[in-house]
Amino acid sequence: MSDDDFMMASDEENYDFEYEDDDLASNASNVDIENKYYNAKALKEDNDPEPAIEEFLGVVELEPEKGEWGFKALKQVVKLLFRRGEHQRTLKYYTQLLTYTKSAVTRNYSEKSLNNILDYVSAGTTDMTFMETFYSTTLTALEDAKNERLWLKTNLKLAKLWLDRGEYSRLTRILKVLHQACQMDDGGDDQSKGTYLLEVYALEIQMYTETKNNKKLKKLYNRTLQINSAIPHPRIMGVIRECGGKMHMSEKQWEKAREDFFESFRNYDEAGSLQRIQVLKYLVLAVMLSNTDDINPFESQETKPYKSNPQIAAMNSLVDAYQRSDIHDFQRILRENGGAEGTSGGIMSDPFIHFYLDDVLRRIRAKFIVNMIAPYSRIEIDYLAKTLNIEVGEMEDLLVMLILDGQVQGKIDEVSGRLEIEVAPDTGAEEAVAGTEKREREQAARLASANDTRFKALEAWSGSVEKLSRIAFGVTGRA
Repeated sequence: MSDDDFMMASDEENYDFEYEDDDLASNASNVDIENKYYNAKALKEDNDPEPAIEEFLGVVELEPEKGEWGFKALKQVVKLLFRRGEHQRTLKYYTQLLTYTKSAVTRNYSEKSLNNILDYVSAGTTDMTFMETFYSTTLTALEDAKNERLWLKTNLKLAKLWLDRGEYSRLTRILKVLHQACQMDDGGDDQSKGTYLLEVYALEIQMYTETKNNKKLKKLYNRTLQINSAIPHPRIMGVIRECGGKMHMSEKQWEKAREDFFESFRNYDEAGSLQRIQVLKYLVLAVMLSNTDDINPFESQETKPYKSNPQIAAMNSLVDAYQRSDIHDFQRILRENGGAEGTSGGIMSDPFIHFYLDDVLRRIRAKFIVNMIAPYSRIEIDYLAKTLNIEVGEMEDLLVMLILDGQVQGKIDEVSGRLEIEVAPDTGAEEAVAGTEKREREQAARLASANDTRFKALEAWSGSVEKLSRIAFGVTGRA
């Protein structure tokens, strides 16, 4: 072996030895950092979290350059400080944490971590100013990192937060920013961002639904259904169609509402959203109002599995009584399963259902009356009111509505308090006539009995007045 060969071999050996030595030192350093991190996590369980915070910050200092352990440690620091209500320190270390998202950790891991932190903070405070600053800090960092996808998702998360808290002015500002981000240079919609655009529309539609701005809601709803370039998450379409159903309900377009609620239910069901149960109740409500007695909302392949669901059972019984025009069973189900508005569990606990139940009651009462008066040529309004357990005035209003709608051919005789029904010429079957005459005799007997009672009461009252008169004027003889 030549001297040159020897020297080269010697250099290689020294190089290999030095590399191994550096690697061992690096591994030892990583072990120390890892141990320090888990020691800090153990301290976190103590009543005083300050020692744990200091230990986590020690992990950050130990790392020679930004890495995964420092990122994890800062996450713990941010959560501990936020839990203690130290908002300024929370923001300080959260800002430091955001610098790690550029290169220290993978994009997927950083996105997941930031989403968890945002959810944690959003659920834990009612301080709107702090919340706005926290999200603003996040968005600025994401914009600097040119992470447009997470920037859009974070803005959507903030918009949803403002919607849930009824902060509509703040929500409007965020929606404006999101619309601009989903537009082309010429002002048209960027179809490549169609999925995000539908989420923006869904939030805006919910805002218009909550604020009852039906004019803007209708325009935006129709525009949303025309977007074909996106493949939206079924939950988003569930939200859009639910709001569309509520819009059609407010316009009394029951059939369109029924179609929208069915599509909303189908999408929520596909997404595995619990909102499917509430929307299924809305579907049942729309079916009752649409006068489609031949349609059973639980006969479709999608809804049939929920027919026996405990939360749906009462609505299922209600629609069954409605389609049988059984007003007494209908009212019984409402009494037993109604619940008060704002409570949980009952049919009327949902303000939306509660609002439209009066319409449903009017319709089933109308159906019941039409069937009940069919054999009669005249009937007492007071008797009808007692049968339905409502006031006479309310009964008269209902009859007027039926006469104007052409469901009842007749007129109200206010003097006698009767409904005079026009008998059609083709209703001369002997059974029908006999039934009518029998019912009229029974009704006349009840009326005669009532008149006789009233006459006897009047006679007794007259005698009492006459007796008092004689006493007052000292008359002892004949009156």
